Amino acid sequence: MSETVLSSLRTFGRVVAMAIESIVGVVADVVAGRFQWHEMLRQAWYLVTVTAIPAVLMAVPFGVVVSVQVGNLIHQVGADSLLGAAGGLGVIQQGAPMATGLLLGGAGTATIAADLGARRIREEIDALDTMGINPLHRLVIPRMAAMLLVAPLLNVLIIFAGVLSGYAVATGVQGVTPGSYWATFGSFANVTDVWISMAKSALFGFIVVIVACQRGLEAKGGPRGVADGVNAAVVLSILAIAVVNVAITQLVTMFLPTRIA
Repeated sequence: MSETVLSSLRTFGRVVAMAIESIVGVVADVVAGRFQWHEMLRQAWYLVTVTAIPAVLMAVPFGVVVSVQVGNLIHQVGADSLLGAAGGLGVIQQGAPMATGLLLGGAGTATIAADLGARRIREEIDALDTMGINPLHRLVIPRMAAMLLVAPLLNVLIIFAGVLSGYAVATGVQGVTPGSYWATFGSFANVTDVWISMAKSALFGFIVVIVACQRGLEAKGGPRGVADGVNAAVVLSILAIAVVNVAITQLVTMFLPTRIA
């Protein structure tokens, strides 16, 4: 048991060290003019292609479920006009960043961990070290930058699709007037909520990519080791996102409580 705990702490320490080195490295690469822009854009485009459609497909049912469940509750207390506020806050503050993190933690993490793990098994990482090329600057930093670029964009897409689907259900099925829906939406949801949502999605993307790169680069034991690394990366990234989201939600509730605009 003690050995397992110590091993987990050492792994966590390596993840933190990689995160710090990546942040410092991306600044140094941009300043020195050796940042891998082409690789970053290629990785970003791939992430967009594998997450854009699933993001919409996830956001639409989420917006509908929020409208239906919350609508049935507030209808019993005669506050149908507040459905816009409930739907907006639910999608913007919680639904969109969590959906972004889960999508990137599934598709993005698996792709990155599998790619880097396969490179490790094929000894490509060792070859880079032999040639004096730092794998972190060549492979990790472009993927981190791509994830930080894609995560907020994906978050905006999910917000748009979720709010629009919730609006369609509220006005088309539950009898809420469009004016009252948008009035309460604008009264409770504000620009600060959007910025918090964007920051959360970027943070989730950063956690996902660091975990994926760490597990991929440390893969060993052949194809089975790559598969184990991918599985561990997906599970750990999603678990980390859930824990961090709870902590951020508590801090935001304490320091930035919801108010009527």
